[in-house]
Amino acid sequence: MNSLRCLLAESIGTFLLCFAGIGAIVSTADPIASGAGLVGIALAHGLALSVGVNAFGGLSGAHFNPAVTISMLVTGRIKLPLACWYVVAQLVGATAAAFACKVIFPEAAITATNLGIPLPAEWVSTKVLLATEFVATFLLVIAIFGTAVDSRGQGVKIGGFGIGLTVAANILAIGPVTGASMNPARSFGPAMIQGDFQLHQWYWLAPIAGALVAALLYHCLILGNEEQE
Repeated sequence: MNSLRCLLAESIGTFLLCFAGIGAIVSTADPIASGAGLVGIALAHGLALSVGVNAFGGLSGAHFNPAVTISMLVTGRIKLPLACWYVVAQLVGATAAAFACKVIFPEAAITATNLGIPLPAEWVSTKVLLATEFVATFLLVIAIFGTAVDSRGQGVKIGGFGIGLTVAANILAIGPVTGASMNPARSFGPAMIQGDFQLHQWYWLAPIAGALVAALLYHCLILGNEEQE
């Protein structure tokens, strides 16, 4: 039963993140033209993630991201079978959020933004795409370990806000470059609804690689024996 609760939390939390993020992006296009711009999009993602982490962190760990789940798997913080179900729950939540946005928002805005699928600018090469998403996800997972995993960081009591602010900062920095996914589920949901999987594999590979390096670095070099003390 507890595992089912965790899966429900992961699905709802991912829905919250993706619904807010996709909605903010779509709303910038005509006929809505919210005027939120990149700052509004960054805040929507960051605030939604902060709320989700604070709401569900004590239940499921509030991963809301397959790359984060994999980082927890390789550092022994979740078992393989449950990790697989976490990823499924995250993809379901992201797809449901994308579908909800498709139903709610005008077709013209959906078409203009391609339902908010994170994609690189025309000038961005595959190498730049991979490096950028790697770095952004690396920083995100470092923030997760530093604020939510490390007991020394937990004492500061900023938790979800530190994680959400990292996502917002990354979107401000690299949103115009790659779309600032940092999350395979965030890319998967709208891609599934739109049937548009161009460059999709890189939006899995780079975030997972960045998350793995960050998790292993923090676990082995920064956290060290802290968990046993």
